[in-house]
Amino acid sequence: MTTSLESTRPAAASGTFRLGGDLEITRLGYGTMQLTGPGVWGEPHDRDEAVRVLRRAVELGVTFFDTADSYGPEVAENLLRQALHPYVDDVVIATKAGLTRQGPGIWTPVGRPAYLRQQAELSLRRLGVERIDLFQLHRIDPEVPLEDQVGELKALQDEGKVRHIGLSEVSVEQAEAAQQVAPIASVQNLYNLTNRSSEALLDWATERGVGFIPWFPLATGKLSGEGSPLASLAAEHDATPSQLALAWLLRRSPVVLPIPGTSSVAHLEDNVAGAGVTLNDDEFEALSAAGR
Repeated sequence: MTTSLESTRPAAASGTFRLGGDLEITRLGYGTMQLTGPGVWGEPHDRDEAVRVLRRAVELGVTFFDTADSYGPEVAENLLRQALHPYVDDVVIATKAGLTRQGPGIWTPVGRPAYLRQQAELSLRRLGVERIDLFQLHRIDPEVPLEDQVGELKALQDEGKVRHIGLSEVSVEQAEAAQQVAPIASVQNLYNLTNRSSEALLDWATERGVGFIPWFPLATGKLSGEGSPLASLAAEHDATPSQLALAWLLRRSPVVLPIPGTSSVAHLEDNVAGAGVTLNDDEFEALSAAGR
């Protein structure tokens, strides 16, 4: 008796994407922000469970892990190394620099080139790698010229310390300006079924084959209430509203790379099962209309 890839590694049902044109990842990834303490500050409540979540994600076929130096700070990167190092060949880790932390829930952009370089070197050490697969500018610092910030990431790329460069929370105009300095492999903005303020950036990324990483991808708001379109359709698919929200994102564009995060193995397994939910044209349009 043979077992299909989708049953042993269900994340594979989401399909694949070539980040930067050459780095193949499974489209449904995992975001590490929720592995830290309250306010994305400090250690997790249960460190052993956090390690189990990361290892289980690999077992389920997740190959793309998104993290940042500021998650904790440093906590999420250290957890990735503890759980997954030495990394199997298909695991791709994306990290970020450019936001500093002064306490729970406090984030301050710093984009000075020397600081970005320092953080890249520290991330290399914490993750235990010789090259960062995807290094993202976490926020553009309004006090530093954009070309200086992206230029430093380009310098790190030229030195072989960074494979691909990404941006987080940017406009189309900023992404285009950054493209003049270095090849941009991905953009990461807030985007979900009920918040589509970054729709223009998603269309821009789709046209250019740039990866679009939606953070906070599972927000469904009132759409998941009893009798709502999302709840009704979820019942028809024998799925949860969150799984349908993921299915909608995966259907929205082939460059979308959702990274739902959780600190629970059970919740992780539920999220990954969303990769196997397929929406037909009418269902996709109905959810699109309901979420507007």
